Amino acid sequence: MDPSQRLRTGAAEVAALRSLEGVDAATRARRDELRAWQARRLAFTHGDLLATPRYRDATRFFLDELYGVKDFSQRDAELARVIPTLTRFLPAGALETIADAVELDALSERLDLATARALAADPALRDAPIDDEGYARAFRAAGSRTDRERQVELVEHIGRALDRLVRQPLLGGLLGAMEGPARMAGLSAMHAFLDSGFRAFKAMKGADVFLRTVIGREQALMARIWAGEPDPVGRAGQR
Repeated sequence: MDPSQRLRTGAAEVAALRSLEGVDAATRARRDELRAWQARRLAFTHGDLLATPRYRDATRFFLDELYGVKDFSQRDAELARVIPTLTRFLPAGALETIADAVELDALSERLDLATARALAADPALRDAPIDDEGYARAFRAAGSRTDRERQVELVEHIGRALDRLVRQPLLGGLLGAMEGPARMAGLSAMHAFLDSGFRAFKAMKGADVFLRTVIGREQALMARIWAGEPDPVGRAGQR
């Protein structure tokens, strides 16, 4: 599937998933709690990267823009409108990166909703605050290992692509020149997403160590969860 078609398909799926049509109130509430918990977990797992000036902006981009808990409805609406423009003006590599980000968005929405349903349906978890062990139990009940592995794979794809794209000086100039027109066209959220990723990775001056660290930690966490190990998040050693 070409990037423009991936963008259209992914954008439509994300919009449908975020509407939560037909989802009961208990599951909606659990999904919101889950996202807040996941944001805290990610900040804990990668706290040292957030505290390191070289990696801070890139870590924040992943936590806020790819795994974020904020309302992305404006960005979703803008994406649906801007796909033809992106296809005309951006290089193939940039389009593939945006398509990967939209696929990750849709996959994360599906997995979050499945995990929220597992939390809401399990009598042992339904009324309890989310903790590491409860999350791991719902995680295993919510979806296939293949989907979880694909989620991490997409994070790596996006990071590697951004690291390549920042080496194209014309792209940085193009994004800078697009800021005013994007704002006038009502596309400020989409531009901010693209520009923040580009700037964060450009400032890092090489993403290999950063990406190997993030991906390695997330893969190790998944392995512990699937194995049913105690303390899957690894908090015991931090107390």
